[in-house]
Amino acid sequence: MRLAEHCYRSIDAIRGPLVFVERVFEARIGETVTLLAPNGQRLEGEVLKIDTKQVLIQVFGETSGLDLEKTSVTFHDTVKRAPLSRHCLGRIFNGSFEPLDGAPMYIPERWEAVSGAPINPVARAYPREMIETGITAIDGLNSLIKGQKLPIFSSAGLPAQQLVAQILSQARLPGTGEFVVVFVALGLHFNEFNFFRNTLEQMPNRFVAFFNLAGEPVVERLLAPRLGLTVAEDLAFNHQMDVLVIISDMTNYCDALREISTSREELPGRRGYPGYMYSDLASLYERAGRLHDRPGSVTMLPVLTMPEDDITHPIPDLTGYITEGQIVLSREMHQKGIFPPIDVLPCLSRLMQHGIGANQTRADHRDIANQLYQNYAKGRELRKLATVVGTDGLLEEDRKFLHMADEFERRFVHQGEERRDILQTLDLGLELLNEYKRGTP
Repeated sequence: MRLAEHCYRSIDAIRGPLVFVERVFEARIGETVTLLAPNGQRLEGEVLKIDTKQVLIQVFGETSGLDLEKTSVTFHDTVKRAPLSRHCLGRIFNGSFEPLDGAPMYIPERWEAVSGAPINPVARAYPREMIETGITAIDGLNSLIKGQKLPIFSSAGLPAQQLVAQILSQARLPGTGEFVVVFVALGLHFNEFNFFRNTLEQMPNRFVAFFNLAGEPVVERLLAPRLGLTVAEDLAFNHQMDVLVIISDMTNYCDALREISTSREELPGRRGYPGYMYSDLASLYERAGRLHDRPGSVTMLPVLTMPEDDITHPIPDLTGYITEGQIVLSREMHQKGIFPPIDVLPCLSRLMQHGIGANQTRADHRDIANQLYQNYAKGRELRKLATVVGTDGLLEEDRKFLHMADEFERRFVHQGEERRDILQTLDLGLELLNEYKRGTP
């Protein structure tokens, strides 16, 4: 086992953020390195590939100005570690854990490797208790349960970022425990960064944020979620907090994974993505959960954009295998002016039944959700028939279902920027059902 740092001045080539170092005595994948240029420029990097005596390094930063002969490369014999402390609350960092909010870096209580590990199944406690997102279509029909991983499937042009910002500012956990949000944003444009930063500035110090911009090193896009999850695990299991981790957009993460895989000259899998993308995504998603006899939890809400609106694309397809349901945004709902444009029929929360009911939300929660689903699905089917025979050609009972479907979208799914707690959501659902039973036209 190597215990010392090794320093080299044998750079063979520099290609953008990639540095090739020759005649390296010993290195390992994921090892952190430091590059020191003659002008005093100091950059951090990570080992991506080892090929006999040549090592490929991905640099966190701009490599312009580096000299092939005079730049030194130091291998630290350690993987990337995160500085952990409660003082991270209310702070904003980049994808390398450097402050972006103008405040100095806090003094860490301890350091932890960011690679992490899935929770041992024997130690896992079953997800319980509902987290209120403030979004009626989620809380009422596809409830997010503490310890669950529930992805949001969006499409290009849909207001997924606005929905994420609303959940960021509105999410609550009923009870007395501390609740915080860890937000990881990947591949953002500058206007998106400003939008989220303004949202966070209006929140109390119950968040930690990591931002990776589109022009920043692609390897940071892989590092930022692991930093966020390492911080979330520390806050949850060492400081007894309930943590909601929101990662947006996992499609940018997977594209970065493909780019790094190409740099390593690995054989591509489906659509050019690496064959190990399933296990790589699982190494992130499976870090969510609860532990037996220990307070605190990590709940995950990853957001991804389905390329070409294709839910069978490898990214949403593999995500669906690993996670416990999905929230699907609809282009048709968006075109109707409905926000959030959630299409509840393909949505699913597999753990919903474990976080609702008399002792947690309300005794009639499950019954209201079932009836709303049933009536709305019937109304959606009758819309297809109405386009053929016309509304006047339908039975009176069928016209009631059509009206119910329209009102459900207009009043239940659509809520704008309003926050609704779970009791308001259930009361609204009950009001719609009672109107249908009375035969309101």
